[in-house]
Amino acid sequence: MPGDADEPIHIQAENAEIDQENQQVTYFGSVQINQGTLQVNAERMIVDYREQKVVRITATGSPARYLQQLEAAEGTVQANASTIIYYTQAERIDLKGNANLTQKGNRITGELIQYDIVAGKVEATAPDKGRVKMVLQPASRDDS
Repeated sequence: MPGDADEPIHIQAENAEIDQENQQVTYFGSVQINQGTLQVNAERMIVDYREQKVVRITATGSPARYLQQLEAAEGTVQANASTIIYYTQAERIDLKGNANLTQKGNRITGELIQYDIVAGKVEATAPDKGRVKMVLQPASRDDS
C-alpha cells in the first residue's frame, strides 16, 4: 500500500544477533517483519542498515513468504521463494529460488522474480533453459 515504506519496521523472532561492525542484525526462528500492510515471514532474516536506517532485508526459509495489501481495487500481493530480498529504499523485492508471485488470481513462477512495489512492475526469469510460467485470469464480463 502506498505509504508502507514510511511506516516503522516491526520485527519478531526467537533469537537475534547484532553485528555492529558489519551493520547487520540476524534474526532466527519464526521471524516476522511487519511494515504497514507489508509482512514477511521466514526462518532467518538478515537486516542490513547504514547510518541507523534499514537498507536491505534478506529472508530465507522453506519457503520465505511475503504479503502486502495494495490499493483497494488491486487486492493483495502474495509471494514466496527460498530467498526474499527487500530493498527498503528502492521499494523493490527480489524473489529467488522456486519463486511464486500471485495478485488478483494471476500467478507468475520462475527461478527469479523482481517486483517493483511502487511501479507494480514484475520481471521473471528462469535460467538454464528453464521456463517462466504465468497463469492470467481473464477480465470478467462486469469489468468490460
